[in-house]
Amino acid sequence: MKRRDKRGGFTLLEIIIVIIIIGVLASLALPRFFTTVEFSKSMEALMSMGTLRGSMERCYMASSGSYTTCTLANLDMENPGNSPGARFTYAVSGQSATGYVITATRNTLDGGTAGDTITLTQTATGVTRGGTGKFVGIK
Repeated sequence: MKRRDKRGGFTLLEIIIVIIIIGVLASLALPRFFTTVEFSKSMEALMSMGTLRGSMERCYMASSGSYTTCTLANLDMENPGNSPGARFTYAVSGQSATGYVITATRNTLDGGTAGDTITLTQTATGVTRGGTGKFVGIK
């Protein structure tokens, strides 16, 4: 029987190269991952804004076809921003006879960037959505 004198294993150089490659890949992938996670948290705001929109439409019908008296305080639902663990605060503005704007502003809960917003604008011609900061891609 022959005895092996050569030991198997990785050299220090090989291990360092692998660590560098993993570091480079992580530096490219992690920012995209965190942006995707933050964007997924926007679903909370979109769901709440949809509920607020339905409440605004009920207020419109009760107010004889005008949004001017419909405020966040007198809608038939609680302010979703007051819920425990809410990642957004909500505001209704620009009420007129034919439209309004609902704005969801990100707070710092869960490491969010305070001030990034999502807006839902109702006009006589339709509804549009938009965003700022990390939510700029919301349509």
